[in-house]
Amino acid sequence: MYFLGVDLAWGVRRPTGLAVLDEDGQLVHVAAVKTDDEIVAALEPYVDNDCLVAIDAPLIVTNPSGNRPAEAALNKDFARFDAGAHPSNTSKPEFSQQPRGARIAARLGLDMNPRSNRRRRAIEVYPHPATVALFRLGRTLKYKHKSGRDVDQLRAELLMLLGLLEGLTSADPPLLLDNPSWHALRTAAESAVRKSELRVVEDQVDAVLCAYIALFATRAPDRTTTYGDFATGYIVTPTLPDDLRPTPRGKAGATIHDTAAAVRAYAAIQPTLQEAAEQYVQLVTSLLDDAGINYLTVTSRAKSVASFAAKAARAVDGRQVFADPLRQITDQIGLRVITYVHSDVQAVVDLLGDQVMVHDDRDMGEETASEGRFGYASRHLLVSLDPAREGQAAYELLRGRQAQIQIRTVLQHAWAEFEHDIRYKGTIPSEHVPDFDRRFTLAAGLLELADREFSTIRDRLREGVTAARTEAPDDDPRISPRELAAFLAGQYADAGWSRTDHYGWISGVILELGIASLTELGEALRSVDEETLMARMDYRYPPGAVRRLDDALLWVYGDAYVGLRANAHREPGLRARLAKMRDSD
Repeated sequence: MYFLGVDLAWGVRRPTGLAVLDEDGQLVHVAAVKTDDEIVAALEPYVDNDCLVAIDAPLIVTNPSGNRPAEAALNKDFARFDAGAHPSNTSKPEFSQQPRGARIAARLGLDMNPRSNRRRRAIEVYPHPATVALFRLGRTLKYKHKSGRDVDQLRAELLMLLGLLEGLTSADPPLLLDNPSWHALRTAAESAVRKSELRVVEDQVDAVLCAYIALFATRAPDRTTTYGDFATGYIVTPTLPDDLRPTPRGKAGATIHDTAAAVRAYAAIQPTLQEAAEQYVQLVTSLLDDAGINYLTVTSRAKSVASFAAKAARAVDGRQVFADPLRQITDQIGLRVITYVHSDVQAVVDLLGDQVMVHDDRDMGEETASEGRFGYASRHLLVSLDPAREGQAAYELLRGRQAQIQIRTVLQHAWAEFEHDIRYKGTIPSEHVPDFDRRFTLAAGLLELADREFSTIRDRLREGVTAARTEAPDDDPRISPRELAAFLAGQYADAGWSRTDHYGWISGVILELGIASLTELGEALRSVDEETLMARMDYRYPPGAVRRLDDALLWVYGDAYVGLRANAHREPGLRARLAKMRDSD
């Protein structure tokens, strides 16, 4: 079965938005057309079988003046939320004959009776009251063009609607918008600089909302109200919650427009936040590489404007969660560090605790375990620059900006992503939820066991690898990364493994020192006072084998090591480390 939405223009000069959802609530089509022929041609492939088409336009108009009974009844409930319907009557040219919506329904062969049980039907809907009821808005979003509304306000309010619709992913019934066409609409809204550009997006977004009303009316008839009747005209909408009250006009800190102002401000800074997110990646990556901690990936994102809008508009019991969204929403910049084994998660946490300011540290896995169950496991840190870096020009974009960093193993990440896709982007029939919960819990427990086993395997290998394996000779004069890794496993038995590419990199540095064999390297390291070096470096995190070797070579060769061509990009950091080593000399 398909659920179709039609944001019908009253004439052919303005575009009509069209949207189609499948029976799971997944968006499968969205477009804008103009003529009746184009509308019919676009919708025909989806109305051959079971379908419900929700049309945002009057279908039945019989009254010669004033409001239809349906409009009067709806206005009694929704007018105080600025969601009242405009009057429809036959004195208006567009309704003097058969309304355009009814013509479209007739051409598609759709039954317009809201009480009908026929398989192919059309109903009249109205997006404004639907948004109030679905999202518990104190007043409607002002994304429609009217005198006095500038493009910034219209864009912010439209982006808020986009975000709220995306938030229906976990609603009952769900709306699933993971679709390239929807992503294109969001991008167009975020980048729009003219009202005409916003209108193109607005029509299609309204069509998606209409399609969702059709889905909602079918899946949740007990939460749906039909104002009016088939004889005089009707409007179908989600039922207004009994406890929802309109936002008082002019009350500071309480209107939806305050949230919209925050969204407008966020939209203005979002491109800068994306640059800051990339700089945070560079900072965290350099810290991990310098420490020699093994990791799989470091990625980032700046929260999208639509996602920020949805979170900013979040309400509980009719009250907004965030009084000051720009300050209180702390995940505007997000990073994710994926490690191989669980012990590396703690190593990353220790490193960041030493190198940046950590404002909050939540161990989600520990919280889950404390409740006696298996499930989501990840370490969440809220960080900002340390005072030393705050004053450096290289970190100008990061000053005063916090970032949320998620740290988890590759297995924890796989579980979280799969669980999110299935539970929130897919549809689990209610009768199967307990079974799926049990299976997700079982998978989480197995992955926790696997994480422990991988850690044990690595530790056993580290203990057992004390000599280099012989490899076939080649033309590369460097010590091979495999040989070097085996050598360092014996040299620094208590150190963690470093990233594979770091062994190749440090072998090049060794060659620049004139060392071409493990024997020569062993001789060079013989003069290192490991106990004193470890004490002076005072590692607050477990350094990897490559970092241990890097420090040892810096100890032995001093300024000459800093001056190597391979070290040109990190000279300031090396000099700071060398000063630390010599601090007691």
